[in-house]
Amino acid sequence: MSERPPLTPPVGGGNGSTMTFWDHLDELRAVIIRALVVTVVAAAVAFCLKDELFAIVLAPRTSDFITYRLMGIEPFSISLMNTGLTEQFMIHMKTAFYAGILVASPYIIYMLFGFVSPALYDNERKYAMALMSSGYGMFMLGTALNYLLIFPLTVRFLGTYQVSPDVANMLTLQSYMDTLIMMSLVMGIVFELPVVSWLLGRMGLVNARMMRAWRKHAVVAILIVSAIITPTTDAFTLFVVALPIWLLYEGSILIVKR
Repeated sequence: MSERPPLTPPVGGGNGSTMTFWDHLDELRAVIIRALVVTVVAAAVAFCLKDELFAIVLAPRTSDFITYRLMGIEPFSISLMNTGLTEQFMIHMKTAFYAGILVASPYIIYMLFGFVSPALYDNERKYAMALMSSGYGMFMLGTALNYLLIFPLTVRFLGTYQVSPDVANMLTLQSYMDTLIMMSLVMGIVFELPVVSWLLGRMGLVNARMMRAWRKHAVVAILIVSAIITPTTDAFTLFVVALPIWLLYEGSILIVKR
């Protein structure tokens, strides 16, 4: 049996010597520093593009948003307010930081893969590349679905809901941003279901027959998760959230089977 390759390529002029443990730590530190620098630069650019950044972030609060126009929803507008002296500036920084992470994430994943790939066999490297790329793609797909469909429907329902015409809604910018970030993160994680199922299937921990047998329980769990993601009493919004998650589960069964 061939020996596993070293964690990094041989150093020392090709004399066959490998890097020491401390050399690996130095290399890892360099990777982390580069990732932080790229993230900070991307966040700084997003911070400077304030108008463009918040035009995207705040778009779902009015009926001009593309999802509402495609659905033919009647005109509406949700006003946001600020209640803290430093709140708008801090939200600006936090939003720019998250945008920087999203923009820099492909490069960060590329650097991390470059760090660990020399320690893998060719077939392991192939699976690792597929796992990382598909995981990133599914996370971004879940985030995009949340921004384009789930979050707008949630904002419209909660932002325009009134127990009485005498009670006006006064939504804060902080609550709007916290809800958007939380729902984007949750949907990104939920969309990792096919990737996790594929990994568990490769490890022999789950199989297609097992997942089909637990389909009814999975539907109940999906409805519970959907209700947590969208804390509304709107059955349509609940269905919109539950449907793609259920399709992910069914797709995961096919992935595990293959």
